[in-house]
Amino acid sequence: MNSIPVIVLTGFLGSGKTTVLNHLLGNRGGTRIGVVVNDFGSIEVDAMSVAGQVGDSMVSLGGGCLCCAVDGSELDAYLEKLADPVHRIDVIVIEASGLAEPQEMVRMLVANENPAVRYGGMVHVVDAAEFDATRDKHPETDRHLAVADLVVLNKTDRVGAGERARIETVLAGLCAPGIPVVGADHGRIDPELLFDRRPWTETRGQLSFEDLLAQAHDHDHETDHARHVHAAYESTEFVSEQALDPRRFMAFLDRRPAGLYRIKGSVHFGVPGHEERYEVHAVGRFLRFAPHAWGRGEPRLTQLVLIGSGTDGPALLRELEGCRAPEPWRAGPESMWGVLRYVDRPEGPAPGPDPDQDPDAGHPDPEDF
Repeated sequence: MNSIPVIVLTGFLGSGKTTVLNHLLGNRGGTRIGVVVNDFGSIEVDAMSVAGQVGDSMVSLGGGCLCCAVDGSELDAYLEKLADPVHRIDVIVIEASGLAEPQEMVRMLVANENPAVRYGGMVHVVDAAEFDATRDKHPETDRHLAVADLVVLNKTDRVGAGERARIETVLAGLCAPGIPVVGADHGRIDPELLFDRRPWTETRGQLSFEDLLAQAHDHDHETDHARHVHAAYESTEFVSEQALDPRRFMAFLDRRPAGLYRIKGSVHFGVPGHEERYEVHAVGRFLRFAPHAWGRGEPRLTQLVLIGSGTDGPALLRELEGCRAPEPWRAGPESMWGVLRYVDRPEGPAPGPDPDQDPDAGHPDPEDF
């Protein structure tokens, strides 16, 4: 069973977290999203505003819906309930309180021992119109930005081009190197930046919420495609029948440009003892691999989709082509150490340090928060 990614959505009061969440829920396709609102007393404001969006995907949790305000001590219990296979949840989004310490929530998720869930990255929402005022009122903003995997600069429609450029420059200095900043107005970001949208597969009933969502999505897509949120991003696809060299591929990931928001797909390394298909998931600087057995008759391929803005697709493809390994069977097991550091709970003994890899880049450690 694949573990369910848990995405932490953070940002101070008024930044637009609930608006972002509602947009994700309204544009999720057939993906089933579990939502936990960590709102500390304001459930009637935030949780109720998203409750109307979950429709048929609402999950009963002890008499309540999946939009429940929780504190830290309750979080593991709610995640366990949401991860129950009966609910068929694909991704869980935690909307953190505007006054919460996101580092503590991330620490809990990274240290969580439930194999059914896994930390999927932290997304921090920033109010462009109130950026300076928020930093003055909440100096901890800088600390929160430093641990974000992706930043959503919301309400860009309320600032001019020059002001937006200034804020983006300040954010580049506050965030970790290479953290991407996604501009948005009214919280409209492409859900594909965070998770895969599944196609509609379930029967939708007359006048159901799912029907209304689908109709609205189809209408928008057909009549106003140019304004669709994903029009701001470029997608680059890479396929290779030849295995990739793990060290070269990790070097590619380490130097990926800031505009590259997401990488998804699977990689074939072909190193002896590691012939599995390695599913890769990256959001911003967050990175994770998950090994899976190949299906019977499934071709051994590397297939990747890279989503970004302002990226040079041909240059990315050239770099990936340079990662090909003509004779992967000659590689020793130590060549996989860099990859295995990003595998959750790998079986067997943990690999030793790889001298060619940064021991801290990209992989969250509970002690780092």
